[in-house]
Amino acid sequence: MAERNTDELHEIQLQGASNASGVGGYLLHRAKPHLPPWLGMAGTGLAGVLGHWRWAESAAAGVGLTLGSVALTGATWLMGKSTSHQRRLHSAITVAAGSAWLTAACLAGPTAGPLDDLYLMGGPAMALSWNVRMLMRRNPEGAAGESGDKGLLAKVGLARAQIGAAKVEPNRVTAPIALEPGEQTNEDVTKILPRIASVLDLPKSAVRYTPDAGSERRGELVIVPEDMLSEVVEWEGPSNLGGSIADPLDLGRYDDGAPLVIWLPGDPDAGRNSTHLLIAGGTGSGKGDTALNLLTEILSRRDVIVMFSDPKAFQDFAPLRPGLDWGVEGGTDTEVMVEAVSAAIPARTRWLGAHSYRQWTPSAAQQQTDPEHTCRSDGRACGCEGMPFMVAWFEEAANTLRALGDDAFTGIAQEARSAGISLIVSLQRPSYDQMSTSTRASLPSVIALGCDARDEGFSLPDEVLAAGAHPGAWGNRRPGYCYAVSPGIPEDRYPSPARTRRFTQRAVKVMEALAAWALRNGAHADPVTAGAVSSVAGRAYTGRTGASDTDAPQLTLVNGEDDMDGGPLADPEDAYIDPEAELPEPEDGDDVPLFGQESGHKPSPEEARQLFARALEEFEHDGQMIVGPKDFTDWCDRHHLSRSWVSLRLKDAALEGRLEATNTTGRWRIVPALAAA
Repeated sequence: MAERNTDELHEIQLQGASNASGVGGYLLHRAKPHLPPWLGMAGTGLAGVLGHWRWAESAAAGVGLTLGSVALTGATWLMGKSTSHQRRLHSAITVAAGSAWLTAACLAGPTAGPLDDLYLMGGPAMALSWNVRMLMRRNPEGAAGESGDKGLLAKVGLARAQIGAAKVEPNRVTAPIALEPGEQTNEDVTKILPRIASVLDLPKSAVRYTPDAGSERRGELVIVPEDMLSEVVEWEGPSNLGGSIADPLDLGRYDDGAPLVIWLPGDPDAGRNSTHLLIAGGTGSGKGDTALNLLTEILSRRDVIVMFSDPKAFQDFAPLRPGLDWGVEGGTDTEVMVEAVSAAIPARTRWLGAHSYRQWTPSAAQQQTDPEHTCRSDGRACGCEGMPFMVAWFEEAANTLRALGDDAFTGIAQEARSAGISLIVSLQRPSYDQMSTSTRASLPSVIALGCDARDEGFSLPDEVLAAGAHPGAWGNRRPGYCYAVSPGIPEDRYPSPARTRRFTQRAVKVMEALAAWALRNGAHADPVTAGAVSSVAGRAYTGRTGASDTDAPQLTLVNGEDDMDGGPLADPEDAYIDPEAELPEPEDGDDVPLFGQESGHKPSPEEARQLFARALEEFEHDGQMIVGPKDFTDWCDRHHLSRSWVSLRLKDAALEGRLEATNTTGRWRIVPALAAA
């Protein structure tokens, strides 16, 4: 405020009249602030003349003047403790020089020896030094507010640091800092961020520091004075319906109002790599709404398919299920999905390589009419069907990791990016006792929501935490608050809090409409991907058909008519029974009791092998493509066979190529009959 008043006064002075009186008034106004040092010099000379006239022959006066000079100099040094070091030193030197000359002039006379020359040369020099200091105090080009900034740094222990011109944006201030060489490092700044927040009376999440990658003593201090995330924003629909999955996915906004966006595919022109994503947050942190924000954005794009596993039976995602290419509810079905995605990786990579794609781009999803992307040896356009981007999403992944082992996703995470596949893993606590270190290291992107303070290190990189990110400060008290770390996001945004949009009951109808749009207009799996997935999943994989097509019982009309809304309903297998036909005649054995009799004979080894083969066919027909000894419990009881015999037959079937081992001990993947043959 004082600096602004000085500037206003300066402007008023410049706007004065241009006549002689105006110029004189301006010069007088400009001269007045600089007169005190000269008046002090003149007063010192006059005091020397009067003092010599009074105390020229007094020894006691000499002692008193000397003691007074020392005392005044010491008092000046002590009183300058609260000012800057330069001002304190300047004041002490001025008082010491002036009081020493006055003492000598009073005792010996102002013209004795060199005293008069010292006065005529040293006095003006000292007065001019104060005039120069006063002129330098006003610096409209960059020093405005410097004293306040330096005062802030002094309060937190960085008094010798230099702060540059701040960049002021709406609700965001960014100031470059240069620390004292050899005495301070960027780590010193990260340690005192809570103290800076305390001085500014802000939450510690509002203050962060981004070190300069090329220097250990330079960086940028970012201050966001107002939390713009306190207002809840409801989801109203996707941001880019019909766009490409390569376009940014809008999930919410940062605390300064900027949009929170991420990318999944890479962009060779922008130098951005494809990425996998971890969504982590404790109970009540808003992880479900964050996942819905992301999934609705993905399903609204024209060139992507989604394979989705949710052990919670799609409690949050049911309205979107018809838009998924494949959705399963955990357990054995998720085992199959993991194996199917793993099988799709080499098939998709081979196709992309054959068509000269180093990574997936939107043109790969179109029919291949460009000779630069042909699989033909003669260089002509091949016309192959395009390959859409693929998202493999494992919701509540802790359940899957417990069942399949902590490295269930390791192979996918390490290899899928080059195949145009993005792996999304969502769980509450991504600790290393749940997820292997190899898998966690292969998930470069993360959306970290509120968590226990002790779990912060599992969600975010150490350098982001050091820069001021603290998801543990939220816990479950601020649903939707998060930090996002992902390729394409500027690194100075990593420690910036953001908030995703909230989904309410009003969003259900919009989500259902979005799923219907995706079913009609979204991409379908290309032949290469569908073939690879089907080779593992068999009938369990159907592609985008809608939940109602696969889950509801299929009923048909008999004879096309009935006496009740169109005719009686019957199961398909009973559709060809003639209700008017006579019942067959009784046959021998029809009256044998069903219960209380001896069970049939134990099958021979060859019969048992045939029964086992038929059992595998039944599992395959039902879509259960991952089996183990526990799945044959009822079958063993019916045929009087032990589980140990089944285990041996499973190994034999693996040698014959009918089964393949999975990542889980004791679990086998059924190779579809045609593929095995």
